[in-house]
Amino acid sequence: IACDNSRMNEAADRPVEVIHLSGCSFSSSDRALVRVQDLTPEKADQLIWLRARIHTSRAKGKQCFLVLRQQQFNVQALVAVGDCASKQMVKFAANITKESIVDVEALVRKVEQKIESCSQQDVELHIERIFVISQAEPRLPLQLDDAVRPDGEGEEEGRATVNQDTKLDNRVIDLRTTTSQAIFRLQSGVCQLFRDTLTKKGFVEIQTPKIISAASEGGANVFTVSYFKTSAYLAQSPQLYKQMCICADFDKVFCVGPVFRAEDSNTHRHLTEFVGLDIELAFNYHYHEVIDSITDTMVQIFKGLRDNFQTEIQTVNKQFPSEPFKFLEPTLRLEYTEAVAMLREAGVEMGDEDDLSPQNVTYNCICTHFSQYDTDFYVLDKYPLAVRPFYTMPDPNNPKYSNSYDMFMRGEEILSGAQRIHNAQLLTERAIHHQIDLEKIKAYIDSFRYGAPPHGGGGIGLERVCMLYLGLHNVRQTSMFPRDPKRLTP
Repeated sequence: IACDNSRMNEAADRPVEVIHLSGCSFSSSDRALVRVQDLTPEKADQLIWLRARIHTSRAKGKQCFLVLRQQQFNVQALVAVGDCASKQMVKFAANITKESIVDVEALVRKVEQKIESCSQQDVELHIERIFVISQAEPRLPLQLDDAVRPDGEGEEEGRATVNQDTKLDNRVIDLRTTTSQAIFRLQSGVCQLFRDTLTKKGFVEIQTPKIISAASEGGANVFTVSYFKTSAYLAQSPQLYKQMCICADFDKVFCVGPVFRAEDSNTHRHLTEFVGLDIELAFNYHYHEVIDSITDTMVQIFKGLRDNFQTEIQTVNKQFPSEPFKFLEPTLRLEYTEAVAMLREAGVEMGDEDDLSPQNVTYNCICTHFSQYDTDFYVLDKYPLAVRPFYTMPDPNNPKYSNSYDMFMRGEEILSGAQRIHNAQLLTERAIHHQIDLEKIKAYIDSFRYGAPPHGGGGIGLERVCMLYLGLHNVRQTSMFPRDPKRLTP
């Protein structure tokens, strides 16, 4: 094993040998590995072990500078000819390929000037021993430094950037970048905050079927799958099952899981499979109780991200600069007709019962005109009944409208919800109006025949929440392995 100065003379002129973990004779007590993010001036003059990837290497005379990367953190390291390293060892270190995984034994040293190119700016490592744990092939499909370079930066020097398709084609490599690491750690935080907040509110987490007998939204945008001697569908949402759980006296439920939409939409905001954060709860007197519960949940998520994920937010902002996300307490809520009036004043032509859609640029207009409220998160209430699913409760005071709402972040929808119809007869009438085969949703309708409390809820797109909170421009950046009409791999 070519690893330290004592073996360098015999190893210098042959290819790098790799030590596999299965061949290690060290116990955990022999090597207490330190995390890169924990390398601070307080550890100065300590001899430590570290496992990381070779991010870059640069040989210069009798020394070799390495940048060692561990997830979104990196540190500068130095191998220099001296008592602990020979010329051959420097040559060996310089020849280790980028992205190889190494173990190093090194002395932590303070630096006089901050190392601006690394996350650990106040220290560097002076390597005494180095082991190659897993050697990467020399030709990478993309360079990580290129993949995190902001668009337009370095064009005059001829430095490259990496386009989105190349990143997605080589997603495992792209996910190693500091930006991707930060995005998906923040996304994990969203899920954790969602679960924690709702659990504290007395919600129960449920798991619902993803193979169903009928289109849950009553539309045609479903994936049909062969199911033995018949056909089934991939669930557009857990909607029907959330409601059935409310009928079963669970009172407050939520679920986190995949949602499938067979929409041939090749836009910045659509995926054919995404993660749904779904909420459903019974209310006592008015469906605005539901809106208040959901908006408070979102506010708690925003607060948690702001307070606990600044490292990730700042990492993403280095490549994709954006304004900090703004929100109000309580959350701004306007009625749909008020939003339509604002849009008409802005020159958008739309009828009283038209849906808000990207096709008539309403999202950009909403974002612009809602800026007067100094918030990036708000609710539009009382949507036209004609543009909502069959299970939406009509507004008792105006049958053209409904007790339904959407929630927006930075001008784009992230949640669609409503009070649900809890009366079996009215639900049957609305299903017939939407031309839904009653036999296929018989179990769903029957669940309301035996007493069902008034209730409502909504479904949130996880990837959109992360995209819009961070001010990104494409939902594929926040989907680990995105699925859209043109992408089914990797």
